[in-house]
Amino acid sequence: MMKTMIANMETSDLFVFIVDLHALTSVQDRKKLSAGTLEAAADFLALGLDPEKCTFWVQSDVPEVCELSWILSNMTPMGLLERCHSYKDKVAKGIAANHGLFAYPVLMAADILLYQSEIVPVGKDQKQHLEVARDIAIKFNNIYGETFVVPEPAIGESTAIIPGLDGQKMSKSYDNTIPIFLDDKPLRKRVMAVQTDSTPVEDPKDPETCNLYALLKLFASEEKMAEVHGLYVNGGAAYGYLKQDLFGLIQEYYADARSKKKELLQNQDYLREVLQKGAGKARARAAKTLDVVRDRVGLRY
Repeated sequence: MMKTMIANMETSDLFVFIVDLHALTSVQDRKKLSAGTLEAAADFLALGLDPEKCTFWVQSDVPEVCELSWILSNMTPMGLLERCHSYKDKVAKGIAANHGLFAYPVLMAADILLYQSEIVPVGKDQKQHLEVARDIAIKFNNIYGETFVVPEPAIGESTAIIPGLDGQKMSKSYDNTIPIFLDDKPLRKRVMAVQTDSTPVEDPKDPETCNLYALLKLFASEEKMAEVHGLYVNGGAAYGYLKQDLFGLIQEYYADARSKKKELLQNQDYLREVLQKGAGKARARAAKTLDVVRDRVGLRY
């Protein structure tokens, strides 16, 4: 998601925000949430996001999104939310069911529609939530007249779903991530924890069912992957060595960003200044949309 956003900042009117309100569905530790917000800001900037070329802010700093979320909630059918796979998957995995988790797609719709977004980069796992946003926008427009842009998804096929350590979708909620800004020792430990099968080294393996292979494809060159593919299909793929290769590739790929992030976190006042400036820009856009919405639904007297 970050890679797609940063790639688009030169050619589009880009809106990027840190979803701390969404994070409340699973994080109730105030220190963790607060620190995580600044960490995410540092992540974006370290990876190359230029706040002068986009609008970059923290979700909760634009309260208009909560008002729009409530308005949209009153025209969102229960059945539409009950069909969402993400909610059912998270509950099945033991994440506590609450209204915030259930109504997550409505807040996401408000995030998108408030800024009249045309294109939204999402992974395949979030495509259904974007379809919910589209359904809500169309229903609102049908009832109250043309108000919202109906957004379209942008899904990068090569990174549509990133596998986690266990082969499921990589997600902090599932604790199966490889945090790219970890120091070397804990990063190596996470990479070495990538789950693989027990097929002997000398036996052929199916690369398309291996999450280690999928992770290697994100970082390795075409030449390297051709070599690895040969080891899989012909025999000779030693998972331990391939994990060491993956660790080295991640180290190399993010070396500059990891150094930059450390610098940024030493100047948290700068991070807050960047986010507040972005929030001001975002609120100016949000206010225009919400003013129209309030008028359309009758919240003007």
